[in-house]
Amino acid sequence: MSANTYDAIVIGSGISGGWAAKELTEKGLKTIMLERGKNIEHIKDYVNANKGPWEFEHRGGRTQKMIEDYPVLKRDYPLNETNLDYWVDEKESPYTEIKRFDWFRGYHVGGRSLMWGRQSYRWHDTDFEANLKDGIAVDWPIRYKDLEKWYSYAEKFAGISGNRDGVPILPDGDFMPPMEMNVVEKDVQKRFKEFYKDTRHFVIGRTANITVPHNNRTNCQYRNKCWLGCPFGAYFSTQSATLPAAMATGNLTVRPWSIVKEIIYDKDTKKAKGVRIVDAETNKTYEFFAKIVFVNASALNSAWVLMNSATDVWEGGLGSSSGELGHNVMDHHLGVGAGGRIEGFEDKYTFGRRANGIYIPRYRNLNGEKRDYIRGFGYQGGGSRANWSRDIAELSIGGAFKDALSEPGSWSFGMGGFGETLPYHENKITLDKEKKDKWGLPTLAIDVEVKDNERKMRVDMMNDAVEMLTNAGVKDVKGYTSEGILGRGIHEMGTARMGRDPKTSVLNEWNQVWDAKNVFVTDGAAMTSAACQNPSLTYMALTARAANHAVEELKKGNI
Repeated sequence: MSANTYDAIVIGSGISGGWAAKELTEKGLKTIMLERGKNIEHIKDYVNANKGPWEFEHRGGRTQKMIEDYPVLKRDYPLNETNLDYWVDEKESPYTEIKRFDWFRGYHVGGRSLMWGRQSYRWHDTDFEANLKDGIAVDWPIRYKDLEKWYSYAEKFAGISGNRDGVPILPDGDFMPPMEMNVVEKDVQKRFKEFYKDTRHFVIGRTANITVPHNNRTNCQYRNKCWLGCPFGAYFSTQSATLPAAMATGNLTVRPWSIVKEIIYDKDTKKAKGVRIVDAETNKTYEFFAKIVFVNASALNSAWVLMNSATDVWEGGLGSSSGELGHNVMDHHLGVGAGGRIEGFEDKYTFGRRANGIYIPRYRNLNGEKRDYIRGFGYQGGGSRANWSRDIAELSIGGAFKDALSEPGSWSFGMGGFGETLPYHENKITLDKEKKDKWGLPTLAIDVEVKDNERKMRVDMMNDAVEMLTNAGVKDVKGYTSEGILGRGIHEMGTARMGRDPKTSVLNEWNQVWDAKNVFVTDGAAMTSAACQNPSLTYMALTARAANHAVEELKKGNI
């Protein structure tokens, strides 16, 4: 085996890339994982993980310079000084917004597995059957039963804490002990159950934060500093979980600063034979060769790699023969919900800073109900007490002001919706060959928006939130909504969908590219529909399943 030849290449090191590296190396394949950004070493490089807010120059906030330098990131909560270097330099890596799309990216080893929200839910057969039932897009080539054992496999390794709630639409999993609801959440849950019986459900979130020691990782310390990197390894990330497992095999090479420019396609064998990269530090080009290639660069960038590959064979790139590559972009639409005030409980407080909340699973358009839109939504939220940083209108100076700030404020309860976006063919990305990035590579043009179905759904998402909180005893409930800009869910999906027919999909039921069967895509790009649950657990299960299949096929000589 020459220096640049491996059994497998993994493009990307985030949630799905880390899983691909783990699975392939544990099955004996010499693997190289290529990451376009810098290395971040577990614990050592979490430089802000143990800092208090007062240790940051701007108390963790944002400056005018940051706002100027990060015109996209400034649109929402991610822009702040505590983990700024985890987010992409937007001047080096621009993109074109044909329609506004808030693309929040992390280019480094671990990718967004270091910054994700960690909510981890299984899908239900209703989700896998929805496209077929509704006559939308194409049918998923798999069902829940095809992923069930892989969900368990992923949960057991990643460490998902949660409760077995017995909610039909939200399959139970192999969970660690759940985190506990606080006193206000328990009270709201009790009233919620009394009002809605079994028609709607209110449960503790299922999160990839371990609650008991696991695989040399220490259980969650309730610091809620997850997106600074966890020195305890308490939440699932590439650094805390999959990368150590892959490195332990002796079969993994990690190469940061490696921008995969294209997959090298062999016209004679109709397979990929490797990849071509640009070294992000030197601008030099290198080639790496392997028997199989896993594309895990995140949904939009994975499509970019495919669209930039084999263009001498297919004008639209590798995997474009169906005309679907780059199309059907999805994200969850959010920025809609409600909140209000909780009376009483002044003598109660929360324990630590729990890195989790409550979850209300989907209940609309189920069991024969029909709204003026299809699909549905869920809610995430929780109860909390205002802290010392609140503004006290009645006081502005002096000892009384300081005394008041030393006491916790009033209790409140809020929740925000996560709605399903349909896979519209016209929601698409294309290569912008005029606008180049720092390395002279074409950038992406994004043409994606919510449409009438989502807009109708958002009316229910706000009104239902107001109604549920009011019925559960929350006071002064106020709803809120916004435009529903896509991207800010940070759940990009679609672009290289799975399907049953090479004429209408990019990937088959094993996540193989129809046009090159030794190329696998197992991140958000593969999703055929979006459901309304957080998708990362499904990426993990799909990746483990596809890697298992890839190695079996390799052994049989089929790829």
